[in-house]
Amino acid sequence: MAATPNRQFKNICVLSGFTFGKHKEFVDAAIDLSRSIAEGKLHLVYGGGNRGLSKLVSEAAFVIGSQVLGIIPRVLKPLGSLSDSSTGEELVVSGMQERITEILNHDDAFIFLLRDLATLEALITLASWAHLHIHQKPIGLLNVNNFYDGFIAFLNHVIKIYFIPSNAKKLFICAHTANELLDMLQAYKPEPDPWTFVLEHSNSSSNQTYPFYHISSYPFYRSNLSSFCLYAFPYPAV
Repeated sequence: MAATPNRQFKNICVLSGFTFGKHKEFVDAAIDLSRSIAEGKLHLVYGGGNRGLSKLVSEAAFVIGSQVLGIIPRVLKPLGSLSDSSTGEELVVSGMQERITEILNHDDAFIFLLRDLATLEALITLASWAHLHIHQKPIGLLNVNNFYDGFIAFLNHVIKIYFIPSNAKKLFICAHTANELLDMLQAYKPEPDPWTFVLEHSNSSSNQTYPFYHISSYPFYRSNLSSFCLYAFPYPAV
């Protein structure tokens, strides 16, 4: 089934690993995703290199007709088959964080086929930046064989104990098929964080606003704010 044409976003990043994994379903999903990207006339950006699911996604999309850009850190270039040229164009950057920054600059949306720690790092970094309002681009999880169920369960646990707000779950868009995920990414609209306040400058010449987290937003501290302040600030003002 072809992806919906004429999407609002044009550039999409797919991050996966340098292995194929144990189950054939991941390979099938990678091919299906590549086909949907190409048939949707989207430009593909990926993490560079020439191995595993990363190679499969980039080559399949390139053959079907997508423009492809591989962004790879210089440190990975000498590592065996990773030194082979990336599919399509290649951008070599100085380090791992620089790759994530360039991926953010080049793309309108992200899809993760999580297969290694470097991909996990990129997922958490992009989600953290979205949570801090550094960007408002959708982050998609292709949940093949319920691969991300454990991650979502962990996220729910962290929310339950009030380390992150409940709307953090909205940073991730999860689907079991490529076309469903692409449609959901297309329909994504970022929402303001209800756990933040906006601090307006008293200077009337400035319209800039600054979001910050207010301690009283958290239920525990609403009922224990005085005790918390005595613990955090034990010394009287001078």
